[in-house]
Amino acid sequence: MTGTNQHIGDGIDDDLGEVRRRLTALTEQLVLFRSTDSEPSERRRCLDFIRAALAGCPGTVFREFESGGYESLLITTEGCDEPDVLMCGHVDVIEHPAPDAYRPTLENGRIIGPGAGDMKGAVAIMIEVFRRACCRDLRPSLGMLLTTDEEKGGEHGVGYLFGRAGLRCGVALVPDGGGLNRMVVKEKGILHLRVSAHGKSGHAARPWLGDNAVEKLMGALARLRTHFKEELGSTEVGPHGEHWVPSCTVSMISTPNITVNRIPSTAHAALDIRFPPPFNVEGMLAAIHSILGNEIEIEVMVRSEPAEFDPDDDYLHITEEVTGEAVELEGSDGASDARFLSASGIHAIITQPTIGNSHRIDEWIDVDSMVQLFVIYERFIENRGANRLPGSDTP
Repeated sequence: MTGTNQHIGDGIDDDLGEVRRRLTALTEQLVLFRSTDSEPSERRRCLDFIRAALAGCPGTVFREFESGGYESLLITTEGCDEPDVLMCGHVDVIEHPAPDAYRPTLENGRIIGPGAGDMKGAVAIMIEVFRRACCRDLRPSLGMLLTTDEEKGGEHGVGYLFGRAGLRCGVALVPDGGGLNRMVVKEKGILHLRVSAHGKSGHAARPWLGDNAVEKLMGALARLRTHFKEELGSTEVGPHGEHWVPSCTVSMISTPNITVNRIPSTAHAALDIRFPPPFNVEGMLAAIHSILGNEIEIEVMVRSEPAEFDPDDDYLHITEEVTGEAVELEGSDGASDARFLSASGIHAIITQPTIGNSHRIDEWIDVDSMVQLFVIYERFIENRGANRLPGSDTP
């Protein structure tokens, strides 16, 4: 390979067509892994594939971590315990019941398949950026972190690593929100709750002899819906589609019943609650306890405060140069692993390629935007060239 000292934005091979082919192939291969929460072996195989893809890179160090049954892989340039730039991604994806769903297709410049946008395509960019950085005469202080529990809340991945494990970096690139020309600078807080009601079982033909847990639960959920809709304005949408108010989604309801003519003694629901500042976790929980009442049990599965991130002027300038468009700063309804970085005082930059239909079977990512983000990442890393590794002036 030649030309290793040329400007990164031009590419090592001065051929972004080759970059496009490699990114497309990597993404398609990554989509094939059914790396869902119920398939730990597939999550492991996906990490092994990425490790093998970078195994031949000179001066590369691999470190593995585990917490709560979830594995993480940290890849850094040699001598780099605290990377100046750390690219953060996750390989876990949403469950789809169809066994053949995890098959990528390429149509009209888009890679289509579960996890293509969230976030196998972004992981492919990270792999290629890291691979090429290791082939340079001047290797940067660079790392790549891949976790397997982001869709479950991230507590055992980035949460664990930047908490108990004490991992640190200079700046983190998190391609898991916003857009190519949309930088996330604030994220809503999040509560995932399991709420349960208890009653008395009985024959459905004689409801007066039982105590229907489903009816108790639905009454409580109706009160909660009224609170979010009428008092917190959860249905309000701004002129540009923004929704910077709290929201509450009932995502699952279940009982142990397997027959129709039985009054259930217990009923459960899962709630996904999002909230911007000035709301916080303790305040939201206190309000929810008050509304649901003492008869409803509440179990907190995920909790996270709202997060704010400072925009990076250099990254903004590079993005505008590469894309020819200004970058908008925005808030995100969703939460990403960047919230753990913010809580640890780490500067996080959140943009991503152009994606669509997230968490659907026909999820997609635009290949042209992948190439553009690849160039943005390389130029940003090059601009931080003062933070080269000691002794990296030789191949």
